[in-house]
Amino acid sequence: MKVIQFVPSLESGGVERGTLEIAQALVNAGHESHVISNGGRLVDQLIAQGSQHHILPLHKKSPMTLRHVRPLRNWLAESKADIIHVRSRMPAWIVWLAWRKMDPATRPKLVTTLHGLHSVNRYSEIMGCGETVITVSNIAKKYLLDNYPRIDATKIKVIHRGTDPEEFPRGYQPSSQWLEDWAKQWPNLKDQRIICLPGRLSRLKGHDHLINLIQRLKASGVHDVKGIIVGGADADHGAYLTALKTDIASKSLQNDITFIGHRSDIRDIYAVSAVVLAVSTKAESFGRTVLEPLSIGTPTIGFDIGGVGEILSVLFPQGRVRAQDGEHLFQVCTQVLDSDRPKIKENSEFLLENMCQQTLSTYTELMQHDD
Repeated sequence: MKVIQFVPSLESGGVERGTLEIAQALVNAGHESHVISNGGRLVDQLIAQGSQHHILPLHKKSPMTLRHVRPLRNWLAESKADIIHVRSRMPAWIVWLAWRKMDPATRPKLVTTLHGLHSVNRYSEIMGCGETVITVSNIAKKYLLDNYPRIDATKIKVIHRGTDPEEFPRGYQPSSQWLEDWAKQWPNLKDQRIICLPGRLSRLKGHDHLINLIQRLKASGVHDVKGIIVGGADADHGAYLTALKTDIASKSLQNDITFIGHRSDIRDIYAVSAVVLAVSTKAESFGRTVLEPLSIGTPTIGFDIGGVGEILSVLFPQGRVRAQDGEHLFQVCTQVLDSDRPKIKENSEFLLENMCQQTLSTYTELMQHDD
């Protein structure tokens, strides 16, 4: 099989990681894997894994991007690809406009994956244009069916994202060297129970819930907890970071909440955390930062909406909190901190291997399907 995946760029993020994971699975199974994007820091890794990368700037939401439709149509015809797989809205429009005027007898099969619960409009509806439409959760499938009646429900297939048990093994513990380095870097966290909020610094991630939670815990006499915020702020979110720091200072929590920036050792941080939080202000289609800590056995508490609620209901129902309810968050967190060993189900459902097998099977089925 020759498969071409389309993403806006290959910098970082769940969509990009999923693209590399499928690319790797294709190569491992002896198929030919290509990715088209505007480039980024993950390109080297993609090529090292055995895929080919082609630069095409389909990421800009601009009428100028339409100029790529005809050249792309010609390139696709020459490429003789079996499958083209699109994972984002702007590339999906360009690919679909190119693909629909190709000869139906010889053109590649078209797959789309809905990764996000986008604003509901014609622009977003394009993610349902695939001959097969993959959604990353049941909630993402429901979003499509509820909002876009023109999409044929029979072509939608739920394939959950997944973790690799080798990367996030149950009971994982950091090395003594890592623990030593961590203690040196963050002496204020020594002998403290850590409440960790991972994710980029944007309002969507609900950092105010962590701040208010730490304040409530301190006020209730729990003094051995500290909050950490893991994730970097891009140029667009500098003002948001400043506002968070101002809020923390106004509540006299400067010694209780630490910004530790973007980290590549997130698995170790999950392992030393007493609790991980997932408190986004809006429903998200999946929840990798819920699945990863739960996979190694760290209690994770999150709002019972979207993909986060879906994962918690399977692996750790005790961690579900009513959306945007700070009082309920405080109650659930107190219960989890007080319980000796909260029961977390072993992850056998949301696995990387399942995701890769199901995606490759989807490609094969589509190629065998006669129009």
